[in-house]
Amino acid sequence: MTLTFTFDPVIGPALRDGIADLWTEVSNAGGAVGFVPPVTRDDIRPELVKHLAALAEGRNRLLVGHDGRGRVAAVAFLTLNTHRLQKHWVWAYTVMVAPALQGRGAGRELMAALADAARSIEGIEAVRLTCRGGLGLEHFYAACGYKEVGRVPDAIRVAPGDDRDDITMLLPLH
Repeated sequence: MTLTFTFDPVIGPALRDGIADLWTEVSNAGGAVGFVPPVTRDDIRPELVKHLAALAEGRNRLLVGHDGRGRVAAVAFLTLNTHRLQKHWVWAYTVMVAPALQGRGAGRELMAALADAARSIEGIEAVRLTCRGGLGLEHFYAACGYKEVGRVPDAIRVAPGDDRDDITMLLPLH
């Protein structure tokens, strides 16, 4: 599956709704994108509004991948650092691929496009992200060139008695 990626797309109702639909679908499939299933678009909406507000304020950048039918199939938000000593790297947040495309190379396409997008931002030398332990996500990101640089045991509580590690990964861009 080849996706078509757009960095910093114009946000309109169709794109906003496509991101909300993807986020809901990924969450309900068990994806580690900030929610625990079951969720609805109404559950996702407040968090999406925060992301979109950060885009409007210039604190976030957006990468979107569309499938051959024009459907939003992959998304990642890049968050710029405001601290003067950390402006040389960005955070990758809410990285997600449609469940139907997982295991078919779409995630690797997204991560390659994300690295290219980050490289296009003046002064950016690295991408940092965190992922939830217990799902093998750190192995996926390592296969995309990221290195584990930190781990906080049991920092994420998915449910009572189900705590997961918060794993920090880093991709140098040079």
